[in-house]
Amino acid sequence: MSEVVQVERHADVALIKVDNPPVNALGLAVRAGLLRAFREAEADAAVRAVVLVCAGRTFMAGADIKEFGKPPQAPSLPEVVEAIEASAKPSVAVIHGTALGGGLEVALACHYRIARADAQVGLPEVKIGLLPGAGGTQRLPRLVGVERALEMIVSGNPVKAPQALEYGILDELVDGDLTEAGLAYARRLLDEGRGPRRSGERQVQGDAALIAAKHAEVQKRMPGLFSPLRCVAAVEAASRLPLAEGLKRERELFQECLESPQRAALIHAFFAEREAAKIAGLPADTPVREVRTAAVIGGGTMGVGIALCFANVGIPVKLLEVDGAALDRALQRARATYQASVERGSLTSDAMEKRLGLIQGVLDYAALADVDLAIEAVFESLEVKRQVFERLDAVCKPGAILASNTSSLDLDAIAAFTHRPQDVVGLHFFSPANVMRLLEVVRGRETSAEVLASAMQLGKRLKKVAVAVGVCDGFVGNRMIFQYGRQAEFLLEEGANPAQVDAALRDFGMAMGPLAVRDLSGLDISHAIRERQRPGLEPGQTLPTVLDHLFAAGMLGQKTGAGFYLYPQGSRTPQDNPALPAMLEQAAATRGIVRQPVSAEHIVERCIFALVNEAARILDEGIAQRASDVDLIFLNGYGFPAWRGGPLFHADRLGLDHVLQRIREFHQHFGAWWEPAPLLERLVAEGRRFADL
Repeated sequence: MSEVVQVERHADVALIKVDNPPVNALGLAVRAGLLRAFREAEADAAVRAVVLVCAGRTFMAGADIKEFGKPPQAPSLPEVVEAIEASAKPSVAVIHGTALGGGLEVALACHYRIARADAQVGLPEVKIGLLPGAGGTQRLPRLVGVERALEMIVSGNPVKAPQALEYGILDELVDGDLTEAGLAYARRLLDEGRGPRRSGERQVQGDAALIAAKHAEVQKRMPGLFSPLRCVAAVEAASRLPLAEGLKRERELFQECLESPQRAALIHAFFAEREAAKIAGLPADTPVREVRTAAVIGGGTMGVGIALCFANVGIPVKLLEVDGAALDRALQRARATYQASVERGSLTSDAMEKRLGLIQGVLDYAALADVDLAIEAVFESLEVKRQVFERLDAVCKPGAILASNTSSLDLDAIAAFTHRPQDVVGLHFFSPANVMRLLEVVRGRETSAEVLASAMQLGKRLKKVAVAVGVCDGFVGNRMIFQYGRQAEFLLEEGANPAQVDAALRDFGMAMGPLAVRDLSGLDISHAIRERQRPGLEPGQTLPTVLDHLFAAGMLGQKTGAGFYLYPQGSRTPQDNPALPAMLEQAAATRGIVRQPVSAEHIVERCIFALVNEAARILDEGIAQRASDVDLIFLNGYGFPAWRGGPLFHADRLGLDHVLQRIREFHQHFGAWWEPAPLLERLVAEGRRFADL
């Protein structure tokens, strides 16, 4: 028998143990071993029950990612699952850690399921553009009902063991030794005369209205996504078809997902997250500095959000403000944020108080003398950063990591304010910091390997998607978004209106339109960044002037009730700004153009191809390590649709020759901003893609 699946006899109970580190993935060896083990137990007259356990830190946590993209090999997981469920001898799955995807489908095929209280179970396949393909969409509704099955399968989110027990997925929660718990449960089944209890034989109550409502909800909340609708269709099949027919329908829908371009994009995003942790020239065994305590300088929205990130993972954090009133406001903001989570039911009051207890407000830099990491989140001014880093350099202990949350300033200049530039790193959180997953880890010219490795590990600990980037104006994400937003403004001056620009990009899949985003973040911030960048413009690089008109009129976005849109009486629902058309006509006259209608397709190409062209420059300069890092940044920080895989994956799929052709046309018509990136030209000339870099 395969070494990864072992069988032991305990009197009349067969103990099947999977040991395939690190997560007991359901690769070929495990599938073959499970099938053989269950068949042998079935054939052995001395065996009356079967217990399935897993070694290591988790139950089976899903498919083997090393098999992604390869031809399937027998036995398939559906074959294994059906053999387990068909057994005439009762089987018990003993779950710890996570039972995800195929792991949960194996557990659902077992006749009984017990788990540790801290375990989690789920079917996350939708997140990589698929649906559960080994009976999960058919057996789960038969256990928990259509409504709960739809919620779990369409969201892909796991549920904790106590909730799974309430739902009926689990039969009992256990503690102590898992093997002993499983054997004891099997013995109890035999003593009570209980035999197989097959999930697939249960009846499920159909609910056409509920399924129709879920279908409509998915179309509204997940526009453009392919696999969630197929998940709904699969559960609908479970509600009206016998198991065998439902399984057949599940396989058909699974195959549709498998052949969808969205699956490839979502798989790309899945692997991109794993690749981002690998940094060229940074050995895996690089020593790291443990961050046991932290400090945040600045109690504004960003600073408080960062402090919450530390408290959320149990790291005590000191929050420094300039005076008592500002500190009180910051601490109240932290409490209000947690209180909102309590009211939503996503946090308990006890957990809130525990986390708030980890946040200590301070007014003196001397209080930061013992912290392992200090990060500033103060006003985006080099002079203000200088004052902060000189103080940190003076008070923080040797070996403390000094971090900046700057979104665009020169990290090397900031590091030069200290006598320890090797300890300075950028940690660029995205707002709201306690919600957004992305963390750009900025490596300065003198940032040590140890500090970089420590920052990447901290990002993982904070449950962020950490991506290492180099130093330039805006790093990777903001440098690209400057070009994106600039094209949106040019398009306004050329004839589009804000609602048209934003709608075109939302229809493309962006979470928000660029002009609504500008209004949300504040046009004063956009204006300040642009004025700082103005002296560095290349010959021929002109700027749109509509922002100047809005800024001069005091229309700074949502905060003032007007910007690209109007927000009457504090509303966040955008309406047309009646003052804007005259500004746009004036801006067009300044450029010497006549405003004309602009198509949605043109809007999307101008904005998205601006991202691609700038990303090619960033890669050529070594600011980003790989194309998938760029994609990851935009997927997790800027609302780029995951089902398109990121700007560069999307460009590869369109064909770089087509993208370059359009960029050359834009260069001819719209000038210097559209000079084709040399890397893009080389890739096209060589017949290569961004994925080949």
